[in-house]
This record gives sequence, structure tokens and C-alpha cells, in this order.
Amino acid sequence: MSDTFLLYGATGYTASLITRTAVARGLRPLLAGRNPAKVKALADPLGLEWQAFPLDDAAALDQALRAVPLVLHCAGPYSQTYKPMVDACLRTATHYLDITGELIEHIALVERDAAARAAGVMLLPSVGFDVVPSDCLALHLKRRLPTATHLKLAFQSVGGWSRGTLISAADTADRPGMVRRDGELVRVRAAWKTLDVDFGAGPVRCVTIPWGDLATAYCSTGIPNIETYMALPGPGRLGLKMAGLFGSPLGKRVLSKLVRLFPTGPGEAQRAAGYSLLWGEVTDGAGRRAAARMRTPHAYSVTALAALAAVERVLAGDVHPGYQTPARAYGPDFALTIPGVTRADAF
Repeated sequence: MSDTFLLYGATGYTASLITRTAVARGLRPLLAGRNPAKVKALADPLGLEWQAFPLDDAAALDQALRAVPLVLHCAGPYSQTYKPMVDACLRTATHYLDITGELIEHIALVERDAAARAAGVMLLPSVGFDVVPSDCLALHLKRRLPTATHLKLAFQSVGGWSRGTLISAADTADRPGMVRRDGELVRVRAAWKTLDVDFGAGPVRCVTIPWGDLATAYCSTGIPNIETYMALPGPGRLGLKMAGLFGSPLGKRVLSKLVRLFPTGPGEAQRAAGYSLLWGEVTDGAGRRAAARMRTPHAYSVTALAALAAVERVLAGDVHPGYQTPARAYGPDFALTIPGVTRADAF
């Protein structure tokens, strides 16, 4: 098995964590990004090779991709960066993985499925916390109730967010809410619906968000009606409803500048103490139901471990050309291979 892959956007908070975890697992990623000083500062102490180039330098990007079997793309906001990287992967027959949670990218990559199959390239976005645990939970529930027609997924994360995550959220502040009805994505207002979810310690108020599972869970399970929720306190729900006020170009710039004042991300102790809880429920037309819960380590720890587990599968030749989801590519129990992840059926 090869131990080399391209990690682009290497100097971000999550990518730096992935890099250190990769080296500890015996992998030797080729690090890349736009800022040579930052990439060098990360690579040199770890003894890793590195390159610096922007994504609009197609020649440099193609040259880097031709030297590796896959790229783990970690440069957000992905709505602005996925297309040049995916285009280059199709040109160079390089497998594409990323850690996005952005629904818009999944919609676009589904449309590239035929081209990817023709090129023998796997397009596998969202191999981090977004959306490995929830995608696997969805397919597990479908396995329990094959006749399911409706799916609800919710998560609650404890332990803080990185600046990069917040920047991506700011970039999508002007987008509407979404749900899936009868197989189609339908726009709804932000924070359209609330749901009290029992993650295992009593009800927690959650609100609809346009999570990547609206695409991935649909592709993985075929369930035509899907809603995705996130646990938020009252002020958070209000802020989400007001997010549209920042939808103008000026508003988004202001929000982005405010977000950049936040710390880079949770420290090691904060990650060690943090965790995430997930819940899912399926129902069918006959009134049958099945539900399950999942507990994971801190979201960023899960992202590093899940992304590298997927990378190792690809490096070992476990490849499925075309657009894929984590659960469809590697099964509903893939999340359980990540240390610290547990799953229990609720009913």
C-alpha cells in the first residue's frame, strides 16, 4: 500500500490535525497550500515534502496530482474551492476526497458522477465528521427498516468549532434552509422547524439546517423524505433565523471579518473533553419505526480519524469510481471502525 497522498489546504486547523495524525499512522502526505511559509513551517518539522501553489494554477495542480493516487482536499470554503480541484482530478485520474459538509458541493458532484466513472475516479466528499457518522447511521436505520420512507437525523456537538468551520458557515449565511420531500430538495426558511430530540439524556431542542446528509443520506439509502437537525440553544436558533440579514455581499464580508477574530480552534484538552451525539429515526407508510443513537469523540478528532481511514482504504485499492458517499462506499459500520465511536438502537 502506498503511504503518499496530496493534502491540499494543509495549514488549516483541521488539516494540520489530520497531518499530524497521518504521520503518527505511518502515512507521508505531500502537503500543499497557497502560502509557502505556512506550508513549510508545518512540513519541515515532520520531515514531509511540500509544495505551494494556488488552485487557479492548473499546471502546478495537475503536476502535483499526477504524483499521487488521491487528494484529500481541506481548503474551504468548499463552495469556492471544490470545482478547480475536482476538475483537475478528472483530468489526471486522481481520486478526490474532502471534509466538507456543504450541501451545494454534493449536488454538483452528483452531476459529475458519469464523468468520474468514465475517468475511473472516485469522488468521495465529506469523509470527516461531516458526514461519516450520520451517513452510516442513516444506512444502518435503512438496514433495520428497508421499507422506510422518512428519515430524520440530528446531532449535538460539545467542545467548540474551528475558525475555518465558522468561515464556511459565514460564506453560506445567505442560503435558505433545505429539506428533501419525495426525492426532491425543497427550500424552506432558515431554522424552519424545531424538534425535541433525546440523544440519551432527555429532550434537547434542535432546529433544521441544510446539512450534507440531505444529499448523502438520500444517495446512501434512497429514502425520499429527509430532515436534518442540529441542537442549538435559543440564541443560536434566533441567530440562524437572522442569518439572512448577512446575505448581502457587504453583510457577508462583515460576518467573515468578525469570524476571523475567533481562535483557530479547540485546543488538545478541549478536544479530549469534547464529544458529539447523533440520533436518527426512520418511519414507513405502515407506521413502523426504528431509531438509533451514536456517540463519537470530538468532531475534529473524528474528522482526522475518519478521513485517514478513508484515505487508507483508497490507498489499499478499495475504490468505487463515480460519486460516492462514505456509507455507500464502505458500509453502514464504517463509522464504528473509528476509535471511540459507539452506536445503540433506541427502538
